[in-house]
Amino acid sequence: MSAKVWLVGAGPGDPELLTLKAVRALREANVVLIDDLVNVAVLEHCAGARVITVGKRGGCRSTPQDFIHRLMLRYARQGKCVVRLKGGDPCIFGRGGEEAAWLRERGVQVELVNGITAGLAGATNCAVPLTLRGVSRGVTLVTAHTQDDSHLNWRALAEGGTTLVVYMGVAKLEEIRQQLLDGGMAADMPVAMIENASLPQQRECRSNLLHLQEDAHAFALKSPAILVIGRVAASAQAACAVALASA
Repeated sequence: MSAKVWLVGAGPGDPELLTLKAVRALREANVVLIDDLVNVAVLEHCAGARVITVGKRGGCRSTPQDFIHRLMLRYARQGKCVVRLKGGDPCIFGRGGEEAAWLRERGVQVELVNGITAGLAGATNCAVPLTLRGVSRGVTLVTAHTQDDSHLNWRALAEGGTTLVVYMGVAKLEEIRQQLLDGGMAADMPVAMIENASLPQQRECRSNLLHLQEDAHAFALKSPAILVIGRVAASAQAACAVALASA
């Protein structure tokens, strides 16, 4: 059998957001390497597979990436159907690109299966349209956590005029707030903080850039959470009123 690995996005948490292609890959799987943030309810689609937890969480003890690479390669070379099951989308802050490249360099066939990313699902569940005619003509997805501690060009993001969706930013709220303010973003810019996107325990808090840190503290915001920063993050009624007025 030819070696093959599926890099599958499980979506943000709600098992009903799995794609049909993801379900097919899980049904064919012999081995599933599952991330921490994946809802275990999706494993009902691969009841006969061996499931191995290879969790990676910021600030927590995590499975080394090299070990995950070697596991995928080992089982693929045994002729098994391997699914690397990731939260959200494998190619949006999920290392899908680097894992696919590493496997292909070793002659392993790889297929990527998109999943719904938390920024989209969380915003939708809070009635926040990431783009809205007359309000926002684009979306920028960024992560506040980088492997090499490099810094984003927050000034360019502040001036870009798109809706900002910030992943992994809970520990850096004050830095995000100050950098965007210094970059010229309005202090009253609406912010939606969304925790546990798409899950029954999802929570949201509406604030603005000026009061982001204090409101997050009062709300006791915890990871996993995303920030939606932009005029669309006002109440749905207010954002739509702006759009209608400018139509």
